[in-house]
Amino acid sequence: MINVQSTLAHGQWTTFDWWPPVGWWPEAARDLLVSGPHASATFVLPPAALSVHSARIFTSGTLSGWGLAELSENLELVVSELATNALRHGLRLNEPHSRRPVHMSLVRRGPLVTCAFTDPGSSVPVLRYPGPLDAGGLGLHIVDSLSMRWGWSALAPHGKIVWAVLS
Repeated sequence: MINVQSTLAHGQWTTFDWWPPVGWWPEAARDLLVSGPHASATFVLPPAALSVHSARIFTSGTLSGWGLAELSENLELVVSELATNALRHGLRLNEPHSRRPVHMSLVRRGPLVTCAFTDPGSSVPVLRYPGPLDAGGLGLHIVDSLSMRWGWSALAPHGKIVWAVLS
């Protein structure tokens, strides 16, 4: 197990080990698994815009520590999109369970890395086709184009996990 420590100011991030559970991998991507080293690194994203930038830095540092720095550029972009979506659409202040935080995990299985975000929201990620004048809406297209596979699953009793696998 590799334990990744955050270098951010005390109290800014809450780190914890082994979420997702040991051996976790998205069910819809199990056919991609190959043998090799495995590790995970996880932290909680505060509901702030700075969290997206910090998630990118965390990703870069974790990949460097795992000897997978060549994945940094693409995975940082995927992490940016998924973190933005989790913070924007996953946290609804008017829902009673919205006080649960957004968790980000990186899970390594051989040469593959899955980034996974859990949030308490009930909204479903949808690959949509924005109009030419729309300011956003291309985030999941970026995730789709850079990842081997991506998807989401509902969590009981509420919330979801959105994940992407890169190689």
